[in-house]
Amino acid sequence: MTTSMPADGLNRVHDYLVGLQNGICRRVEAWDGGARFGEDSWVREGGGGGVSRVLKEGALMEQAGVNFSHVVGASLPPTATASRPELAGRPYQALGVSLVFHPRNPYVPVTHANLRLFAAGEPGVDAVWWFGGGFDLTPCYAFEEDCREWHERARTACAPFGEEIHGEFKRWCDEYFRLPHREEQRGIGGLFFDDLNRWDFERCFEFIRSVGTAFPEAYGPIVERRRNTPYGERERRFQLYRRGRYVEFNLLHDRGTRFGIQSGGRTESILMSLPPLARWEYGWKPEPGSPEAALAEHFLIPRDWAGCRGPSGE
Repeated sequence: MTTSMPADGLNRVHDYLVGLQNGICRRVEAWDGGARFGEDSWVREGGGGGVSRVLKEGALMEQAGVNFSHVVGASLPPTATASRPELAGRPYQALGVSLVFHPRNPYVPVTHANLRLFAAGEPGVDAVWWFGGGFDLTPCYAFEEDCREWHERARTACAPFGEEIHGEFKRWCDEYFRLPHREEQRGIGGLFFDDLNRWDFERCFEFIRSVGTAFPEAYGPIVERRRNTPYGERERRFQLYRRGRYVEFNLLHDRGTRFGIQSGGRTESILMSLPPLARWEYGWKPEPGSPEAALAEHFLIPRDWAGCRGPSGE
């Protein structure tokens, strides 16, 4: 840790995240053109609470969730202390916004974003703080143009904070959003970071806001390009099959899901990330040369999309 957290740090991050949730919900409702988010406020028995917002059966989004939570606990759960065993047993506060969009059209990618702040210990006394989050894209039918633009927006968000930041957080995303039991990537990546306190609090908070601003700017153009692409039963079945992979990752490997369960979080909000429909098929293989085969062969590979230099680990 580089500096202590300002006395008003938690409150300022809280206000920013609530505003971010509101702004993204308005943006999604505008994209959808008719459906509205339902709101569900909740209180956590162990301390804290949150607001879950879910949009269902829209013209664009089959389901979209944008959750805010502020959890207060007496002892950090194992997922939060795996890399910081010295913090085990400390009281904590965790604030975050997490969202997952499952579009109706198979040509519009699934997307996820998360921004959060952890503070362990007594605020103003011995608190240790760190930020985390990022955003990633999970297409069923992928396009070079979309992949390049997505990663270029991510690179632009990171640029003011150092030349190495984008490459480091992109690699981390590629390594994190991977299904090791299938030896495949979940999607085309984006940004992922945790334990972020390499700068002082204000600089880290500035970085979080840069990522929060970049997310809708990166996703919106892809939505507009793909939302009216015609599709049929074949594309729908493949979409549901790929959603099955999404479910596998979130239930087996996602640290956020495990933290929510271990900390006694609200199950309905934690599992908001799961799609309303998914399917599995034993031993299914795509037809050689098909668009479905191209996803795994060309896109689900860590690549330097922002530089467009082909397969690379950057």
